[in-house]
Amino acid sequence: MSLPPATLQTAAPAATSRPPRATLLVASAATLLVLMNYTAPLATLRDISASLDLGHAAQTWTLNGVPLGLAALSLAAGSVADDVGRKRVFVTGLGVLAAAMVAGALAPTATVFVVARVVQGAASAALLASSLGLIAHAHPDGHARLRATTVWGAMVSAGIAVGPIVAATPAPGGWRTAYGVFALLALVIAGIGAVVLDESRAAVRRRFDGLGVATLGLGLAALFTALIQVRDGVSAPAVGFAVAAVVLLGAFVAVERRGREPMLDLRLFARRDFVAATVGALLTGIAVIGFFSYLPTLIQQGLGLSALSTALLSSLWAGIAFVVALEVRRLARHWPGWAIVATGLGLSAVGTAALLGFLEAGSWQRLLPGLVVAGVGSGLVNGILPKLAVDGVPARSAAMGSGANSAARYIGAAVGVAVAVAVVGAAGPDLARATDVMLGVGAGLAAAGALLMVLLRDRRR
Repeated sequence: MSLPPATLQTAAPAATSRPPRATLLVASAATLLVLMNYTAPLATLRDISASLDLGHAAQTWTLNGVPLGLAALSLAAGSVADDVGRKRVFVTGLGVLAAAMVAGALAPTATVFVVARVVQGAASAALLASSLGLIAHAHPDGHARLRATTVWGAMVSAGIAVGPIVAATPAPGGWRTAYGVFALLALVIAGIGAVVLDESRAAVRRRFDGLGVATLGLGLAALFTALIQVRDGVSAPAVGFAVAAVVLLGAFVAVERRGREPMLDLRLFARRDFVAATVGALLTGIAVIGFFSYLPTLIQQGLGLSALSTALLSSLWAGIAFVVALEVRRLARHWPGWAIVATGLGLSAVGTAALLGFLEAGSWQRLLPGLVVAGVGSGLVNGILPKLAVDGVPARSAAMGSGANSAARYIGAAVGVAVAVAVVGAAGPDLARATDVMLGVGAGLAAAGALLMVLLRDRRR
């Protein structure tokens, strides 16, 4: 038996509250920056590899550093934001993000760069969880919240579109310059946020779940390492990391089940809306974000395009997703959330399948139809998931809901990247064939996700 669906109600804004639009603008700007930084290496991985002498494993960790930090701390950041203040977590997260971006810009070795990326991911987790909580607090009305959360979700697609272009634009210092620019933007947004944002928090404070953070973070690191090791075949280290991942993630579930104040209340999984939002985010991460994160590298290798040309081509997918996400609020007035997610994943599957054969054809124009269709699908998902994330939890758990959604999305993204790399490596030396195998797997996963969302639908609606 599932618990009755809850709508997120927050305390009425005080007389001195800032306009809700100001909160939306600042929170959306931070989300845009987070995704710009996340996707910056997508079109510049070849240049970063040459500069820091990255091997295959280090390349995968370069793509997975931010999602690891995001996945490991999204839940904790959501709980902390609910308890100590969403504005405080938001501004602090921007400061940490700026410092980690500077460290990445100055990194002398691959190890330093990857560690900086993981810290950037942890800071990004604080920003995504607290920003959605701030938006929910500032927009208690259902229609206003729908519009605000779709704008926030659209910033995810906008950041994916803009980040690789900024990173690939020729500049003194090469790829490192982008991280300096991002750091400056983070400090500017932090300064504005400190002035214009209102503080909000849950009525009851909880303890920090340090054991939960440790078991989840170490478990995910072991899981990602095992997936990376599998690229070179099943080996003793790969099996060892896989076993460690199972043990640590099992320990995380046990800690959360028995804890008095868990960072993830497992009772939320009795709510069908919460389950649908979480599963949708996970599958989007694996089948869409993860596979499309590795696609630019294959485009560069197979078609010989420059970093900037590759970034512009990839931005077609993300740019269309941005436009579609902004309009999802209109569709959501007539369609249930699960149907929008299922349709989005279905279109992503069709678009990914349409990319098959582009390397064999040797033409970037061959990519365009598939990127357009996949962009529409991605926009539908990005536009509706934020609303499902906050509507599926009680008011006291606003940031917990958004944190769980972010964690699921970026766990999926990191797994998707590792699976894509492993599939390409296992498919043999023929890059065109290996790319088609990867695209086929991605399309199949997206289609399976669409079907699963139909099965998870709430039949009472």
